[in-house]
Amino acid sequence: MRRRDVLAALSAAALAAPARAAGPAPYRRGNGADPETLDPHRTSTVAEATILLDLYEGLSTYGPDGALVPGAASGWTTSADGLTWTFALRPDGRWSNGDPVVADDVVHGFRRMLDPGTGAKYASVLAPIRHAEAVNRGAMPVEAVGVAAPDPLTVVIRLEQPTPYFVELMAHQASTPVHRPSLARFGDGFTRPGNLVSNGAYVLKDFSPNDRITAIRNPHHRDAARIAIGQVEYVPTPDLAAAVRRFAAGEIDSLDDLPADQVRALKARFGAGVILNPALGVLALMVNVRKRPLDDARVRRALSLALDREFLAEAVWGETMLPAYSLTPAGLDNALPPPAMPGRDLSPLEREDAAVALLREAGYGPGGRPLSVELRYNITDNNRNTMVAIADMWRPLNVTTAFAATDAKTHYAYLRDGGPFDIARMSWLADYADPQNFLFLVESGNDGFNSGRYANPAYDSLMRDAARETDLAARARILYRAEELFLADLPWIPLLHYRHKHLIGPRLRGFTPNLRGVSPTRWLSLA
Repeated sequence: MRRRDVLAALSAAALAAPARAAGPAPYRRGNGADPETLDPHRTSTVAEATILLDLYEGLSTYGPDGALVPGAASGWTTSADGLTWTFALRPDGRWSNGDPVVADDVVHGFRRMLDPGTGAKYASVLAPIRHAEAVNRGAMPVEAVGVAAPDPLTVVIRLEQPTPYFVELMAHQASTPVHRPSLARFGDGFTRPGNLVSNGAYVLKDFSPNDRITAIRNPHHRDAARIAIGQVEYVPTPDLAAAVRRFAAGEIDSLDDLPADQVRALKARFGAGVILNPALGVLALMVNVRKRPLDDARVRRALSLALDREFLAEAVWGETMLPAYSLTPAGLDNALPPPAMPGRDLSPLEREDAAVALLREAGYGPGGRPLSVELRYNITDNNRNTMVAIADMWRPLNVTTAFAATDAKTHYAYLRDGGPFDIARMSWLADYADPQNFLFLVESGNDGFNSGRYANPAYDSLMRDAARETDLAARARILYRAEELFLADLPWIPLLHYRHKHLIGPRLRGFTPNLRGVSPTRWLSLA
């Protein structure tokens, strides 16, 4: 048969063959980058968290609005002293191969995460558990950690001290159990497609590096019949401008980050599809409070008063940040609304006058000695523009500003290792929505974060009191007073609070912005 006859026959057969029914379109979820790992106990990135929170489920998990809800556990109780938590596992909890999820899975998961040999980057999530830190240092065996399984459906966890936010730690992507038989059979290969057995709403189907990761609905999940999206594809989007183009072409249904310099244009183009909402993060200037004249609180307050945070948020950051007049953002759990730093209600001119008066009291400012400071920061366009703007805002105070800019890795290593500095850019994205996860940063002795060496015994005492307090309302008041002290001393000068940046396509339904920035696929649907 001649070639053209073969082609004709094939075409005729194709026309005669019945059309294959197209399956439901998957949810194509923009997700930052490929994961380095899908091992929940070795995770370290936000992109990994998005996937792992679909594949796995901790004792608690996140609801459609980001609130904490029961996960692998149906509920929990806490002892009167706040030191013992008892979790009741769901009788219908199942792994994706149908095996029951039992208490020994949870105990094994915690021990594996704390085992120094695992190298868990988020081992600190379990730090409140009794002996967890000693186990993670290798000073005690993994069996010593305060977690027990008295029966297959009960997990008992004993803590070092009361931890009101402990239930949120149990929702973290690193706090999940892993399927013990798969781990024993495949070793580190247990995370590969075909090997990975998970207990969340989805199970891994395929992993094509630099293209997509595909997960499908877990048929053994207790809510499988109510999970609307049957397949989700996590598309790596390291180039945000390219990701926006793919979104516009209909190739991606949602993005969880946006190029800051395009936000206004994107709002004009996509309207309500662009969603900006507060996040668990703060950008601040950390001050070396042991260096004169920065050891004088009047100088620090003056430098703070002279800053136009609204300008920074709107003009420099394109509305992707919010002005910060406190260390903690609003909306945290177990908290009062945060106090505002002195001068919050003054006009810009009144703030400048107050700043000049404070500097003159300290012997500096217009008509007095000039003040010279060096600003250290990690290089990005927005960071550079922020520091240049700050220097311009300080100029009327007779402040001369020099700059020291390095890459992010060098910047943070320099601060962590005790390098000398005047004022340095510092940012913090909290791991849980509790004021303690911000206020602990400047406790004396916290050398990993408190590079400015702030030490206020009254502040430390309040933080210790809060750690012992089991009454949540009383604890909130103590932490409020601690933040008031912080704002009076200003060892860090808060600049901006972070915002989550989302682009939501017309097919996607059920997306609810929230402070934690989580939106598990199980709660979403497609039009």
